[in-house]
Amino acid sequence: MFTATNIVLNNIIEDGTTYAQRGEAYGVSKILLSFEFVFTLHLMKEIMGITNVLCQALQQQSQDILNAMHIVSTSKLLLQQLRDGGWCNFLANVKDFCEKHEIEVPNISAQYVFGRGRFRQPSVIVEHHYRIDVFLATIDSQIQELNSRFNEKTIELLTLSCALDPKDNFKSFNIEEINKLAEKFYPLDFPSNELNILKSQLQHYQHDIPNHLKGIGTLSELCNKLQETGKSRTYHMVDRLICLVLTLPVSTATIERAFSAMKIVKTRLRSKMADEFLADNLVIYIEKELAAIFDTNSIIDDFENRKKRRIAFS
Repeated sequence: MFTATNIVLNNIIEDGTTYAQRGEAYGVSKILLSFEFVFTLHLMKEIMGITNVLCQALQQQSQDILNAMHIVSTSKLLLQQLRDGGWCNFLANVKDFCEKHEIEVPNISAQYVFGRGRFRQPSVIVEHHYRIDVFLATIDSQIQELNSRFNEKTIELLTLSCALDPKDNFKSFNIEEINKLAEKFYPLDFPSNELNILKSQLQHYQHDIPNHLKGIGTLSELCNKLQETGKSRTYHMVDRLICLVLTLPVSTATIERAFSAMKIVKTRLRSKMADEFLADNLVIYIEKELAAIFDTNSIIDDFENRKKRRIAFS
């Protein structure tokens, strides 16, 4: 792909219909054949090769949360291994690629210069820049992102919630883990006296539901079936816990909507707005069902009532 892209750019440089087109192709070609670009390209390939398995697992229609959490752990481990012991092999691969495509490799012991012209400031050697400022910094950022999104508390919550999963005829059902889930993560919804009731209901539920509700694959299907059969009244504590678990913002549908929305938001638009503003807009776009509940006029009224405005909204 690299060679093919370079050939296409050279063709445009030589045969482009306009000066601007030829100039743009020349600029892209110059970047493409730079060591910095090749280094970054290889680094992205390494990191995305590790995280792609997790990305695919989180987008599966029939999401196995427990296995997805295992992949989170292995992704962190592989990234950490790349960080701690992958530099030498990585740099060797980058150099081999550069030699193959006749790209100049800088002297890694030379001073790395920031800026241009009179603002050029030598500060660290080339190896330090690429190893510390790029290689390690990028991997650390990815690990930090995974730790932030999948911290120990979140992983424990998701793992315990798997005990309610009806897949494979309730194979993962575990009374102790379900009780722990309610006690640790939903203390306001399940006071100590109700935890005993929940445990009693779970003992009956364990023998009753798998025999009468078969072929259910998701918690949402189970919740609907409990309502249809009236079992939600018999096992009202269990039904309450299932409804609480279903509010977790990790459903496959939510993830798929998020990925689709990110495809719609173009690169140029992202570069023109702050991250917080972008995130707020994405929430509204992804959670369309919730956004539809709110009346636009009431939002405007609330905004106007917060403080005096120069412009009258009504």
